[in-house]
Amino acid sequence: MTTSPPAPKLGAIAVVLHQDHFLMVQRGKNPGRGLWGFPGGHVEFGETGLAAAQRELLEETGVRAQATCYLTNVDAIGRADSQDTSYHYLIAAVTCEYVDGEPLAADDAAAAEWVHKDEVLAGTRDMSDDVVRVATLRLQDAQK
Repeated sequence: MTTSPPAPKLGAIAVVLHQDHFLMVQRGKNPGRGLWGFPGGHVEFGETGLAAAQRELLEETGVRAQATCYLTNVDAIGRADSQDTSYHYLIAAVTCEYVDGEPLAADDAAAAEWVHKDEVLAGTRDMSDDVVRVATLRLQDAQK
């Protein structure tokens, strides 16, 4: 009997833009420990990506937002070396509209805060891959 290769895991991130600031978290766990990005995590079996983004946002930051639509997808693929893949996530970036709450790091977030859009676009912090691309897409969408 042959074994099939492992499948990518599904994740969702909440892209919250409020008063020219993005809600960002600093990851407290690997992969990406110490990097800044959008709050998010695993999509549970039977849960939509939209619902997962809202849930993970609340769990990681205490902020409530309404998921409105899928913005884009992000592939997060980590390689232990040039041959082996150590992790693979397909992440749905979800546009979320702020409802209420002040960011407080919880769950697997080491820090949570509102970061001005110019700082995010400039990439002045150590950030996860695709943060600037996703932020740019969200800003373009907000101008429509």
